[in-house]
Amino acid sequence: MNILAPPRARLPIEVVFDLVCPWCFLGIRRLRRMLRSRPDVAAELIWRPFLLNPDLAPQGVPRQEYLVRKFGGEERARRLHGTIAELGRAEGLDFRFDRIRRVPHSLDAHRLVRWAGRFGMADATVDAVFEAYFMDGVDIGDGAALAAIAGRLGLDAALARRFLATVAEVEAVHADNLRAHRLGINGVPCFVVAGRHAIAGAQEPEVLERLLDVALVEG
Repeated sequence: MNILAPPRARLPIEVVFDLVCPWCFLGIRRLRRMLRSRPDVAAELIWRPFLLNPDLAPQGVPRQEYLVRKFGGEERARRLHGTIAELGRAEGLDFRFDRIRRVPHSLDAHRLVRWAGRFGMADATVDAVFEAYFMDGVDIGDGAALAAIAGRLGLDAALARRFLATVAEVEAVHADNLRAHRLGINGVPCFVVAGRHAIAGAQEPEVLERLLDVALVEG
């Protein structure tokens, strides 16, 4: 430890996101890259659930059915996914949309993040769930699959599965989703720095850094 180094500025960053949102995966990866370049800042990421598909069936829907409903067909979705995949490669992300068979309801995945946060593992769980879904095509609406992800992170998989079998944190996730809408957030990702400065979208690290600096200047 360098006792002559200036103290790091502590900065809370609320990340409003959904675990089935590829732009969120990309945007969060860019945020992390920016923060690695700023050793003067001790950022605390606060995960705020957002439900892009709140009316989806609890068991999710076949991907083909979802694409028709949301995009009018697979061709338009393929073009969009191609763009996201290209941007992802620049961040070291290997999006494999072709591996996704079902589009899940993300409620339980958000609950797992909140549960993992009790053990200081929320950040790692967010990354692991994103990777499982977008790279490996894992059904992250399935409790057993989510528990297995927790187990690979060194958490107690059996305990995670028992937690997901309850209704714990369900209301908390819905409350955060409602709060986001009441704040006028209707798209994700959205980053709220120091409770005052917000920016939406998978922004480039340079854009995020400017927002960070504004928040630091204003104290």
